[in-house]
Amino acid sequence: MANAIPMVELWRGGMLESSHSGHAVMCGADGEIVSAWGDPAAVIFPRSSSKMLQALPLIESGAAHAAGLTDAQLALSCASHQGAAIHTNMVTQWLDDLGLAEQDLRCGTHWPSDIPAHNGLVLAGEKPCQIHNNCSGKHSGFLTLNRHLKAGPEYTEADHPVQKAVKAAFEEVTGEASPGYGIDGCSAPNFATSVQGLARAMAYFATASETGDLRSRAAYRLTRAMAAYPELVAGETRACTELMRAMGGRVAIKTGAEAVFVAIIPEKRIGIALKIADGGTRAAEAAITSLLIRAGVLDADHPAAQKRLGTDLHNWRGLRVGEMRLTEAFSA
Repeated sequence: MANAIPMVELWRGGMLESSHSGHAVMCGADGEIVSAWGDPAAVIFPRSSSKMLQALPLIESGAAHAAGLTDAQLALSCASHQGAAIHTNMVTQWLDDLGLAEQDLRCGTHWPSDIPAHNGLVLAGEKPCQIHNNCSGKHSGFLTLNRHLKAGPEYTEADHPVQKAVKAAFEEVTGEASPGYGIDGCSAPNFATSVQGLARAMAYFATASETGDLRSRAAYRLTRAMAAYPELVAGETRACTELMRAMGGRVAIKTGAEAVFVAIIPEKRIGIALKIADGGTRAAEAAITSLLIRAGVLDADHPAAQKRLGTDLHNWRGLRVGEMRLTEAFSA
């Protein structure tokens, strides 16, 4: 990825073993760049980091209100959950409340990443279903919007009213016409934008008001829902959940596949977006942790921060074998 800068390095035996390069942008309340590393104009697929953008039409259309959705459900609509019982039970009830069922989802099936849920299926001799998909909350939101719009069942098609509404909101809040889309792991279109556009969108969420216009109120509610229910946005041991807990509900963050990460910081009126060029999750987690510390909303000594940014690497015997460092170009 052109003009990406080295951000995170791994050292072993006094030698550089691995290096992760990327792009990162902080945008302020006016949508302009506050700080940037790499190329702010680099075009990326935001993947699941854009789920709060995809959820805007759910509220703006009146569908969420008509269905009586709770803030917990809205948090789940922005989630990349790990298929724990807390997630799958809520999706099952949500679909039941809509008069729908698992087969109405279009997200596909994979094994839950939650170990107790995975082991429970194996021991019972059962296979996972679409409700275990990490995007089933988002798709429940899509189905809620789709029922409100009285549209056809193939809601993941790019020309479907649900996805047209998502694209319109995405382009308006990023401030950019999307140059195209790819199909995400859950089969929904994922609209491309620049790293700056994604950070600009997060800054919009960070400055959203409970008393603003319809979109502003929707963004405000989604941000607070995510921050209030970090366990629904990801799950135990996951970076999104642990870091949001560490910040006491003051900040909403969201990861996306292939090492994208975003943050919404209302008290600073700042939005952050980053992309690690090689898709390395460990580097994305280290980078977002560093930027949250830099923004003054995360304690560098908190265990959740040290877990992602602690310098020492240990092997299975507990021996210190190396260290992970931020580069001078990124930490300066």
